[in-house]
Amino acid sequence: MMKKKNVMAGATLALMLALTACGGTASTQPEASAESTATAATGSTETAAQTEAAVYPLTISNVAKVEGGTEWTAKDQTFDKAPERIMANTRPTAELLLHLGLGDKIVGVGAGGGEGDPDVADEYAKLNILDEFYVGKEVTLGVDPDIVVGRGGLFENADWGTGTVDSLNDMDVKTYVFESSIAGGTYESVYADIANLGKIFDVEENAQAFVDELKTREEAVTSKLSTITENKTYVYLHMFDPSEVALLTLKGETFFNDVMNKIKLDNPLKDRAGDGSIEMLIETDPDIIIIPDGEQTDKVKEALYANPKLSSMQAIKNKQVYAMKYNYMFGYGYDSLKGIEKLSAELYPDLFK
Repeated sequence: MMKKKNVMAGATLALMLALTACGGTASTQPEASAESTATAATGSTETAAQTEAAVYPLTISNVAKVEGGTEWTAKDQTFDKAPERIMANTRPTAELLLHLGLGDKIVGVGAGGGEGDPDVADEYAKLNILDEFYVGKEVTLGVDPDIVVGRGGLFENADWGTGTVDSLNDMDVKTYVFESSIAGGTYESVYADIANLGKIFDVEENAQAFVDELKTREEAVTSKLSTITENKTYVYLHMFDPSEVALLTLKGETFFNDVMNKIKLDNPLKDRAGDGSIEMLIETDPDIIIIPDGEQTDKVKEALYANPKLSSMQAIKNKQVYAMKYNYMFGYGYDSLKGIEKLSAELYPDLFK
């Protein structure tokens, strides 16, 4: 198994290479297509409310993009029966499938690193974890899946990608790309993804029960913040090394920015392309700074607070640097809710007593 620091180093590469799905700092996906692609996976925002038993053949609207392309377009997936052999291309994907009762169908998991969901930890430990980092198409096909499910940015013909949607479909392997992980995706997209998976695998009751549970938790957080009348600003520093200040604007990362909006945090850099400089960070002067949670989190915080170049910033002066687990931010799944539950309690402890 990889050492954790190697996973963290890989996470940096992943954000710049593999996480192109949501149009982040490494993506060139046109924003004009965001709304149309975000709804393409369901065709309706009411999908999560439907719990009828699946009838096969079943056609689900999903997405694909050409090899080397940047724009997702609608592509149907038709199922003659519920798939029996699932390849989950990330750990959060596998954990979602476990919540739906599909553990016996998961034949392989890519990008299995990071701290996961304790609610399904015992079941996850029994799965076939192919690698703690991203896996390629050859490894993916090696577990003989009949469907590959997960993050859009990993559906590429690259050494870190499971293969494009079209190339997998050409080999009679079905695909489901998470709506939450493509441009225009929001936390609401998670509910649509769960509903679609419920249909595909004929577990609609499980899917609806999980959606209801998540919505109850979401409401519990947002209701406690209802008295907050002014949003705070935040920026994200992709820092695992205390000696390097790495600002990412998160342009196009619609999922993560939407998740933060739920707890009244705005990213003032969300429309600015490219990686940010220290000068951009100082100029933006956000209320809070978010960093990834890792082995050196405390040292990263100490380095930021001690950096003389940043001493004028209110987030530094007020000791407002907070850490979030990587999969909460860029897992594009239900567990981001756990991230904002924790962060909102840290930001507003009096409201979460």
